Amino acid sequence: MLKRYLLGVLTIVLFVVLAVGLSSTSSEGNVEAASKKTEILVSAAVSLQDSLDKIAAQYEKLHPDIDLIFNYGASGTLQKQIEQGAPADLFFSAGDIQMSELVDAHLITAHEVLLKNQLVIVVPSDSKVKLSTMAQLTDSSFKRVAIGQPESVPAGQYAQQSLTAVKVWGPLQSKLVYAKDVRQVMSYVETGNVDAGFVYKTDALHSNKVRIAHTVSAHVHRAIQYPAGIVKGSRHQSESKAFYYFLQSKEASKVFTSNGFLLP
Repeated sequence: MLKRYLLGVLTIVLFVVLAVGLSSTSSEGNVEAASKKTEILVSAAVSLQDSLDKIAAQYEKLHPDIDLIFNYGASGTLQKQIEQGAPADLFFSAGDIQMSELVDAHLITAHEVLLKNQLVIVVPSDSKVKLSTMAQLTDSSFKRVAIGQPESVPAGQYAQQSLTAVKVWGPLQSKLVYAKDVRQVMSYVETGNVDAGFVYKTDALHSNKVRIAHTVSAHVHRAIQYPAGIVKGSRHQSESKAFYYFLQSKEASKVFTSNGFLLP
């Protein structure tokens, strides 16, 4: 009886050891497989977030060995990060000036304008104000108007150019509220902290808390172009180039246009 009992205990111990060993081996295999994924870091304008998040899901499904990581922010801020040596594999800007400066500094290799956008003025969805011209922003019904910081936010630069063209940049100075990017401008308008704000049409289309009160004429500001480029210092040139070309594919274009972007 004792022998049978000991034999049974030994069998159970061996089974447990074997199971733990197999589990450990499987776990190590999963960790090893995950570690083989190549991380591609994309520094992109925050106005691209809705589109790029969808495109990333598509791309990673097609390429399970790739892990796309996004660093969203104002294009000017992202430009400065790359100039200062911050890691990045691709740069997707909401302005061609930021890309051109990086190209001139020999920090970008292949690059191409992929998208266009429109500048609009939004107001809270429950606002009763009507806006047929930008000059009306000087009226007493508009006490605070939000724009992105012109020094770092392309949308802010386009807003400044537009307001300057219709000669109201100076008169509006006391009303202007500056934001770190277009998403913050949107937030200010959505919460009623400002009476109006300059954003891209693509941003306005994604919120039911604002409405487009006025579409700014394209001839009063620099063309709104979105160039993408491969960072010269990328350690994953071939993988970055593959995603760069996918951004120009029909699949990606469908996502961009569904979010309100225009193709060149």
